[in-house]
Parts: sequence; structure tokens; C-alpha cells
Amino acid sequence: MLARVMVPSSVRMGEVFEIRVLLQHPMETGYRFDLLGSAVPQNVIHTLRVHYAGQLVFRAEMSAGISANPFLSFFTKAKGNGELELEWLDDRGQQGRHVQPIVVI
Repeated sequence: MLARVMVPSSVRMGEVFEIRVLLQHPMETGYRFDLLGSAVPQNVIHTLRVHYAGQLVFRAEMSAGISANPFLSFFTKAKGNGELELEWLDDRGQQGRHVQPIVVI
């Protein structure tokens, strides 16, 4: 599972900035059938946690209603240089992780 994270190249101390995340995942709802008529098992990313400099700044609990390759956008305040760490988990137990540096000027 891959993630594309878009953040500004640098932010000012105290500035509120946007974080955009695109998670590449098929997000199977469990409602589709394959060519042989068997149900395709549900497999969605159900938990996404985002930490900035070790502190939780965003959490999402998702279900079968979310689209494939979900795109999420949220805001946080610049507290200093640090890492933005994203971790997610799907129904099959597969985990994903992405680390993005945050540069504060």
C-alpha cells in the first residue's frame, strides 16, 4: 500500500497548513462478485492515524462506503520541525506507513 502525501515545502511557526493524503488501495466493499460468482471479500482501510512530531493530529475510521484510493485532506498547526508519520491498517491486517518531514522556518 502506497501513500502520496502533499504538504508545503516549508511553513512558518504557528501557521495552519493543509495536509493532503492519497492512499492507493482497492477498498473492496464486500458487495461485488468475481467472474465465477463468488463474493469478493471486504477489504478496506479502516484506520488511519497521523502523528506530527510524535503527537496525534488526525485520525480517521473508514468503512465500506469510502471510495477506492481514498483522498483525505486536513489542517494542522506548525509547531516546529518534525516528521509527519502516517499509519494505516486494512481488513486483511496489512499495514502501511509513510513518513514526511515538515520544515518550519
